[in-house]
Amino acid sequence: MTALTAAPGPVSQDEWWLATAGCLATQMRQGITTAWEMGWQPADVVRFTSRRRTARHARLATDAISAEMKAYSSATVDDQWHEQLAALGAETWWENDDHPGAWCKREGVEHAAYVVSALELVHLLGNLPRLPRIGPPPGTSSTTTPPGRSSRAASSTPREVDQRTLGRVRALLAKAESTEFPEEAEALSARAQELMARHSIDHALLAAETGDTTAPAGRRIPVDNPYDAPKAVLLTVVAEANRCRAVWHRELGFSTVLGFPADLAAVEMLFTSLLVQATAAMVNAGPRRDARGRSRTRSFRHAFLNAYAARIGERLRDAAERAAAGAGGKDLLPVLAARDRAVDHAVGTMFPNLAKGRAGSVSNYEGWVAGRAAADLASLNGRLEVTGTFRRS
Repeated sequence: MTALTAAPGPVSQDEWWLATAGCLATQMRQGITTAWEMGWQPADVVRFTSRRRTARHARLATDAISAEMKAYSSATVDDQWHEQLAALGAETWWENDDHPGAWCKREGVEHAAYVVSALELVHLLGNLPRLPRIGPPPGTSSTTTPPGRSSRAASSTPREVDQRTLGRVRALLAKAESTEFPEEAEALSARAQELMARHSIDHALLAAETGDTTAPAGRRIPVDNPYDAPKAVLLTVVAEANRCRAVWHRELGFSTVLGFPADLAAVEMLFTSLLVQATAAMVNAGPRRDARGRSRTRSFRHAFLNAYAARIGERLRDAAERAAAGAGGKDLLPVLAARDRAVDHAVGTMFPNLAKGRAGSVSNYEGWVAGRAAADLASLNGRLEVTGTFRRS
């Protein structure tokens, strides 16, 4: 005789929700884990999610990152990751492991919205391209050697970047951005330039004297629309001025900048400051129309930013000559040349198939002239030789 068993009853809506939410939460955490294996970092994932989806998806990605990071002890997470997680606010803010319900309440949406957003995030994470790794992934020792770097480099960032110096430079650039007087901005920028140049050169000379074999590091810097091409050119100019190299990932919305830690800090600060100044000057110039009343604002601003980047390059080249002469001239050149070779080698290792790109053509003469004029008034914190090479992966 065959035993009879009762057929399962209908699944309640609450049971369906708990099962679905739990499955999606697991898939999102797995997607984040895979992203680390693909060379992505927390800020990269959240920024790309916001770019391809919405701010709501980005907040969901931040929470997924927070949940995934609980699997690692703090000692096995790189300092750069800790900084990014803090900046993102990636923390477990929900209670009792009920993130889906808490997220719906915070966002003011129904359960269906969570399901849709989570599915879209899982799909996005599952299709991330592989990136060159620029630091040790979580779960590894801080001295673990990632591809393209020495073990010394992985643990050198805090030592190589003097936070007091960076704090003083940030304060000077903030004042330069806020002042309405070009002369004051120039004075502030000159002091900031002097501080960063001396900071970098001192590190280079000390490393040469002590036989320090620290390798170049890397970081990714956002290059956002609109006008991403001239912004990428500006970042390239600033990177080259600071003995770094920038590789633009246009479709991903950022550039990978390679160089020594103190120089990378200078690049990020200077690029951010110059972009703030350029944007303010560009917006202050107002909209443009041709003789027939048609809008010429976009072409004006595109030309403005291209001219701004070109003129900044010229100013940085002039500053390079003064900084090198004041820091020892010819005696310093072999040390700096060795660092240039190390950075070029790191770029070649990580990006063996680079393609050089050019900015688009400029069709607005008025914008070009205005951009060069704005660059003449911009605060600088750059130094050393500028080649203006523009790289795109």
